[in-house]
Amino acid sequence: MSEQPPGLEPGTRVVVTGAARGIGRALASRLAAGGCRVVVADRDAEPLAEVAHRLDALAVPGDVAGEAGIASLVEAARDHLGGIDAWFGNAGIDRGRGLEMSEQDWADTHELNVMAHVRAARLLVPEWLERGRGRFVVTASAAGLLTMLDAPAYSVSKHAAVAFAEWLSATYRHRGIVVQAICPQGVQTDMLTRSGELQQLLSRDEALAPDVVAETVWEALGSERFLILPHPEVAGYYAARASNTDTWLGGMNRLQRKIEEARA
Repeated sequence: MSEQPPGLEPGTRVVVTGAARGIGRALASRLAAGGCRVVVADRDAEPLAEVAHRLDALAVPGDVAGEAGIASLVEAARDHLGGIDAWFGNAGIDRGRGLEMSEQDWADTHELNVMAHVRAARLLVPEWLERGRGRFVVTASAAGLLTMLDAPAYSVSKHAAVAFAEWLSATYRHRGIVVQAICPQGVQTDMLTRSGELQQLLSRDEALAPDVVAETVWEALGSERFLILPHPEVAGYYAARASNTDTWLGGMNRLQRKIEEARA
């Protein structure tokens, strides 16, 4: 394991949402192993309690998609830790497929994948500005830099999550607030297993174990670089998308056709 990142000293007070399993659990475990004091949150109370017990952390079960859930979590974390130094907004969902997605699936995806970050920042940033430092880390996705075929709400919401994180960084970085966006491709989680025909596409550059993603994040916390890319290949795809968008879209469309052929 890497040494303590210079930007995250022992005793740092952190909150990790979506921490019952997958990337969130791995992040919470790595942060605790690095000496951070951790509060974990998730809708699934039983596995969350197991994570908290193992890490000697505080578990705050609940839904962070709405204003009340975020407010309750922030209040509980502040009461337990005496303040919050870093926020890891990891909770997210992938609902529905194609244009047939329901209005409710679109709304639910937006609330958790986008507005949960906005609502957390509203509560955290004013205090951090007074203190002169704070760290806001968003678990987005390579889908937020590229796209995810057949998953419009997930893709759109992850683009929005990255865009909001970019706005936060551009607005507050000179005032001591570090903002970072984690953008992996395939990760060995329940979400990948449920992705159906997309699983092979998402795993083309290897589906990483959550612990590997967490270690990449840990190392990146020693810097203030915005994008955290557990799959380094994503940087090249992102550059190709920006420099020659039509060629990139043509390639993505070829992948779409392969998915359709596999279903036929």
